[in-house]
Amino acid sequence: QVQLVESGGGLVQPGGSLRLSCAASGSIFSFRSMGWYRQAPGKEREFVALIIPGDAPTYADSVKGRFTISADSARNTVYLQMNSLKPEDTAVYYCNGMIRTYAYWGQGTQVTVSS
Repeated sequence: QVQLVESGGGLVQPGGSLRLSCAASGSIFSFRSMGWYRQAPGKEREFVALIIPGDAPTYADSVKGRFTISADSARNTVYLQMNSLKPEDTAVYYCNGMIRTYAYWGQGTQVTVSS
């Protein structure tokens, strides 16, 4: 049973930073891609960042230059470093992993950017 567990969310002031973690129950090499998505209240879930082994990471335009996705294969964990946070970054952040054409999701972690 594949499981993804996010952590690291919380309340932060505008301009602050947070690092989200996504721990996989097995090797992250099992996934052909891993990424982060987010869903704000009343909005659809949207793409944030993606990492594919051997390729450069990709980012949504809204977070480019502020967020960084990375992977630690020894810990089977994918991270999302979020800097210069804005109120519009407030959302539930979900980790995603693709095995063939099947998408696995974590339970989500809340990020709130507010003064």
